[in-house]
Amino acid sequence: MGDRLAELRLRRNMTQEQLSEYAGLSVDVIRKLEQGRRKTARLSSINALARALDTEPSYLVGQPSTFEVRDAADDGLPSVLALRQAVSPVADLLGGETDPEDPPSIEELRASLKSTETIRRDGRMSEIGALLPQLIRDARAAAHAYTGSDGAAANSVLAVAYQVAATTLTALGKEDAAFTAMERSLAAIRQCDDPNLETLAASTLSWVFTKQGRLADAERVALARAEQIEPSFRSAPEELALWGILLLRAATAAVRQENHGSVTNLLRMAKGAAESMGEDLMVYATPFGPTNAAVAHVNFLVEMEKGDEAIRAARTIPDLASLPPTWRARLHVDRALAYNDLGKDKASASALLRAEQDAPEWLRYHSTSRRLVEELRERASRGDTALLGLADRLGLAG
Repeated sequence: MGDRLAELRLRRNMTQEQLSEYAGLSVDVIRKLEQGRRKTARLSSINALARALDTEPSYLVGQPSTFEVRDAADDGLPSVLALRQAVSPVADLLGGETDPEDPPSIEELRASLKSTETIRRDGRMSEIGALLPQLIRDARAAAHAYTGSDGAAANSVLAVAYQVAATTLTALGKEDAAFTAMERSLAAIRQCDDPNLETLAASTLSWVFTKQGRLADAERVALARAEQIEPSFRSAPEELALWGILLLRAATAAVRQENHGSVTNLLRMAKGAAESMGEDLMVYATPFGPTNAAVAHVNFLVEMEKGDEAIRAARTIPDLASLPPTWRARLHVDRALAYNDLGKDKASASALLRAEQDAPEWLRYHSTSRRLVEELRERASRGDTALLGLADRLGLAG
């Protein structure tokens, strides 16, 4: 991260002091990052640096940019290129022959989409990369072939598949392709039969914008849709969940802009919706309810550098085991960050190992975790085999 930061700063003809002024950060933080004495920074700081240097946060943090390859003999290898081709096929520009195979039935499409949900919740990125291109092609074929209610149903599957592609590509730092996938998803939504998919799209687009560093856009998209669908006290749990998810998306963008008052208000409303629900509900592979709202609260406390509060709040989260593995892993990473801020390296490493237990493959793609492990490894003794083993499993060069 320090090398990329220094390279861009010099390319922009900035001194460290100028970058400090433009980003609103301490020059000491920038100096330590460039010298490699500090490997991690708050996401709000990374976003501020990215804005000042006119780049994406993903470039600065150096997240993995392709899928892992486990077995060279496997014919179903995940491929970024295959996913790009499925999202933006050349036939759309040049025209092409009709697929010689009959399109899958709606039942088959829905089953294929459902089969990806557990994979996504487990964070098995390479499996998503292997399965998703064909799902998109199948759903496109069905959407072109069918009319009426079947055509609408095929477009519903296609819209969700494009959004899964958007989140996957964003996780790999391919935000340009992710935005194209979202445009395709919105086009499919206009032809589908699911009124909630527009809300899901707003949530996904907000997340993509957040990862791009377009924080004001991310907050605006989530809040605009939240205002449109604001539920009443008599609303169904699914409606409350969709609204709550949007509020948390907006709060994530707000905390990275250091708008802490807005974060507090949004979290209060989200918690109110969660309490009305009583228990967490899974909506399109995303949980929302008292447990997930409490996990989000911990994340926001970490972002606001309130490490002690974050650790105390993490101990009181109800029914954590009910959340999908990737959500539990995210909580443990937040705990690790809080302990790191407090100078408790052993506790930080232990929390990271807990995250790995829950979602080992997801952790290998998670840039914040990778940076934190690097920082802890530099301070660790050679006898800390658990941490050094984790660094090896994450593919971090010694």
